Amino acid sequence: MEHTDAVVIGAGGVGLAVARALAATGREVLILEAENAFGTITSARNSEVIHAGIYYPTVSLRAQLCVHGKQLLYAYCADHGVAHRRCGKLVVATHAGELPALKRLQATALANGVADLQWLTPAQASALEPALHSVGALHSPSTGIIDSHGLMLTLLGDAERCGAVLALRSPVLGWRATPQGIELDVGDSAGPDVVLTLRAAAVVNSTGLGAPALARRLVGLDPAAVPRGHLAKGCYFTLPGRAPFSRLVYPAPGQSSHLGVHLTLDLGGQARFGPSFEWVEQIDYTVPAAGADAFYAEVRRYWPALPDGVLQPGYAGLRPKISGPGEPAADFRIDGPAVHGVAGLVNLFGIESPGLTAVEVAK
Repeated sequence: MEHTDAVVIGAGGVGLAVARALAATGREVLILEAENAFGTITSARNSEVIHAGIYYPTVSLRAQLCVHGKQLLYAYCADHGVAHRRCGKLVVATHAGELPALKRLQATALANGVADLQWLTPAQASALEPALHSVGALHSPSTGIIDSHGLMLTLLGDAERCGAVLALRSPVLGWRATPQGIELDVGDSAGPDVVLTLRAAAVVNSTGLGAPALARRLVGLDPAAVPRGHLAKGCYFTLPGRAPFSRLVYPAPGQSSHLGVHLTLDLGGQARFGPSFEWVEQIDYTVPAAGADAFYAEVRRYWPALPDGVLQPGYAGLRPKISGPGEPAADFRIDGPAVHGVAGLVNLFGIESPGLTAVEVAK
């Protein structure tokens, strides 16, 4: 049987950041990834936004890690040459009834330690973004965008320089907690056979969408310590050419945890609108062309000049939720031995947005 200090299961953005941090302490780290490349699931299907930390409850891990992680992420990108831009974001009210929601959002942001939000009059918002319609807006100058693949490539390079090893096409077929450590049966995506059994002193389950299902298969872990996983699908639609905006635009928050159809930009200046929101039972990345029909009215609330028929199917992603329909949005769960009693095990559950911002990667 092979032995190693630490295993990180899942080579998305969070898993790579965890592996980098563990390897930097001198541990021998193995990263197991079931796919044939790193970062191909949730980390490849998101908005690539560096979030400011303005939406989340103040006592939550989502708020605390996002606000601190944002500062570290900007510094890391600047130090390592990861493409990014601190473009800013406008959260807009399109009628007077939405202004109280902006006031509440400003108060939440301030309680979270985000003190740079600026209240804008309609004229001030139009001066920044002439194509925008609003009756008031909040400007978040510390919101930005990032090349998520470039970030993951850099994190992997850092981890490998510290001795970490990435094993692709290496699914965990079974695992169990023993007094000597956690044993893992590792397979090959080409077949069902176990090709390696290894023992690790520490294991981090960072498999995103599959984290609850993988945790339930750990022999020796109480099933009651594992939340039920849910999948929420979101589709994005793109706008050909350059949009008449230089900042992200989000509608004022409503009653649900879904932030509505917002406008984000990539580093090339192309606009994408979304996401939609749909609870699903299985992984499905199709983007129906007809889905754009519901977007036009939503977008025209803040961009009245959006032409007919221009939105094109972009991509879809799935949020790894641990709260279901009708339930309050769950916080991140970082479950260590104090929670579940298995020595050396850390389960990462519900690491959805703003997970990429919240990785707290040091320079």
